[in-house]
Formats: sequence, C-alpha cells, structure tokens
Amino acid sequence: MSPDAPHSTSPCCPLTSEALGTEEAARYAEAFKALADPVRLRIISLIAADGCAPATVGALTDALGLSQPTVSHHLKKLTEAGFLQRHQDGRSVVHTVRPETFAQLTTVLAVG
Repeated sequence: MSPDAPHSTSPCCPLTSEALGTEEAARYAEAFKALADPVRLRIISLIAADGCAPATVGALTDALGLSQPTVSHHLKKLTEAGFLQRHQDGRSVVHTVRPETFAQLTTVLAVG
C-alpha cells in the first residue's frame, strides 16, 4: 500500500492486526510449505482424528500404506517445521501435535 493511499478501518478483511514483516512472512511461508504436501496433511489429520494422541511411525505407516522411510521423512519435515514434537517412549519414537504452531498460523489466516 502506498503511503498516500487512504487507510481503511473497515473490519471486513483484516488478515492480521498489522502487516507482516519480511522475516515473519518468510517464517510463515516455510510453515505453510511444510503443510503443502498431501502426505503431511494426511499425517496431521490422522493424528488429529485420534484425539491428537501420540502416534508411532509404525501406526502411521500402516494407516497410510506407505513405507517406513517415506513416513519418517514426512514426520521429520513436520517436526522441523514445528507442527509435531518427537520423543522416545521406551523403544518407540512417538510424535505429538504442537497446537501452538497451528494457533500461530490461524492468526495469519484469520479473516474477520
């Protein structure tokens, strides 16, 4: 928006309370990029459909019908982007949803 353009105070479409800065926009773009994969969206939806209970690689591999290395790759991408948290539970590795990351993205997409 140019400095001379009139500023609207209409609440019709505020995406955020203020415009995103360059670094903030880049961070959100990376997060959306991590979600912009059908397998990753399916992983998130499978975990969410199970009440966001911790999910193992084996359970997700079975549910998705994909190989363990493929599922592990996508879980790594989701973990690096902050959507999942990874931890050991005995001999298994489990992944849990980090709801705060999704909450941040909803503020960017909130259209009021």
